[in-house]
Amino acid sequence: MNMHDPSTLIIFGATGNLSELKLLPALYHLDEAGLLNQASKIVCCGRQSFTDDKWIEYVADVVTRHARNKYNDKVFERFSARLSYFQGDVTDAATLTALKHLLSESQLPENHIFYLSMPPATYGDLIANLGHCNMLTEQSAWRRVVIEKPFGSDLESARVLQNRISAYLQEHQIYRIDHYMGKAMVQNVLVARFANLITEPLWNRNYIDHVQITRIEQHGIGARGAFYEKTGALRDMLQSHLMQMMALVAMEPPVSMDAEDLRDEKVKVLKSVRPLNMDSIDHQAFRAQYTEGNIDKQLVKGYLQESAVASNSKTETYAALKLYVDNWRWRDVPFYLRTGKRMGKACTMVAIKFKQPPKHFFRSVKVQQPAANWLIMSMSPQESMRLEISIREPGLSMDTRQISLDAPFRCEHHQQTDAYEGLLLDVMEGDSSLFLRFDEVDYAWQIVDPVLNVWQSRDEPLATYSAGKMEPAGVSGIFEQPEHKWRNELEPADPHASCSSG
Repeated sequence: MNMHDPSTLIIFGATGNLSELKLLPALYHLDEAGLLNQASKIVCCGRQSFTDDKWIEYVADVVTRHARNKYNDKVFERFSARLSYFQGDVTDAATLTALKHLLSESQLPENHIFYLSMPPATYGDLIANLGHCNMLTEQSAWRRVVIEKPFGSDLESARVLQNRISAYLQEHQIYRIDHYMGKAMVQNVLVARFANLITEPLWNRNYIDHVQITRIEQHGIGARGAFYEKTGALRDMLQSHLMQMMALVAMEPPVSMDAEDLRDEKVKVLKSVRPLNMDSIDHQAFRAQYTEGNIDKQLVKGYLQESAVASNSKTETYAALKLYVDNWRWRDVPFYLRTGKRMGKACTMVAIKFKQPPKHFFRSVKVQQPAANWLIMSMSPQESMRLEISIREPGLSMDTRQISLDAPFRCEHHQQTDAYEGLLLDVMEGDSSLFLRFDEVDYAWQIVDPVLNVWQSRDEPLATYSAGKMEPAGVSGIFEQPEHKWRNELEPADPHASCSSG
């Protein structure tokens, strides 16, 4: 099944971690599934010295170690026939001239995808060099450029980068990739909302008390100390992944699922977020940094002891925001977003708490206030949807308890796929629905920029939390109501609720 035109995918930074762990395995899986055009080719660019034969040996080792299915000789023979290696420093104009000659003189498809698997600081120069070499102009064939996040480090740098690359690229050529948008469970948020009529009438301020969007991890920063020192949790996860999740949860039904209609509605959400200012930030934003602690009974070091981290660093490894979407649907409903490293559990989820019924009908029989209803869409470690409701306990008294109706999104026979597989296929097909348009990036930076500016201007000690803890002390200060608490994994809100159905 080859629905897209033949193309040449040029991977800049092909010898790096992203290419090894994600891009090459994803392309192999697409070929294994018969989803690559038979004529498509892959040119892998790097500074290291490889002959084509040695490169194919390297890729065979990558596939053996990282492909989810057992290495298949027949599939790899077909896949390896697509591969070639180009050595050189692609930030050098002479190298790009040689690459242009290779692409134009050899029997490679004329449609080109340039994948920038490079440090973000190189994006502007590399695209400018490609433009100067006339490698981005669309005439008889198309040109597409894939840019990994982060797109800028704040609002100003994002706009500077956009102004620079827009001199050489039109918006339809730019694919700003956020791999989180390629995860099947994230896309299930759209299906849950717009393919089920029962949810839409309740999806507003009249019925929803608050929304939580969580991405917390047990692991630390690993070997990414130098990167993380310049980034921090707010930039790394919240400004990109979680802001996109919030837009999907809060958006109005689009006119269609076409790319521009979908992205128009996401932009409207981000544009409607109530601006944070100096007075509100202390009540709506919180940051902290992990210290030494225990994860699964193993002692792990604190952030300040990690490699390439300054001994006096004030980089946050935990960030939480309370945001309000000031439109007709969501006015005054808190959206709580949080992300953190070295937490006691790892989970990614959207948890929606519904309001209590306007009248308590069971007062005459002295029944306790029923627990609130929750709708939870879990992305990890489980992929499932849960609805929590109250029922009457068996027996003679009018006691209630909460039960959960659980629906797994993946059956045992379903094939697991990686987000990059779908996103790479979308680029080849020219579908930009799950990629970020610049106005999405711009409005997301407008939301977090005031927080970054205040945090950077303060010389006060950073709040800390021991590795393995679920919450830093003090984060509850952002909650709108005393009864608001974070949901973690799929544990019940009511600790006495133990029954489930599904």
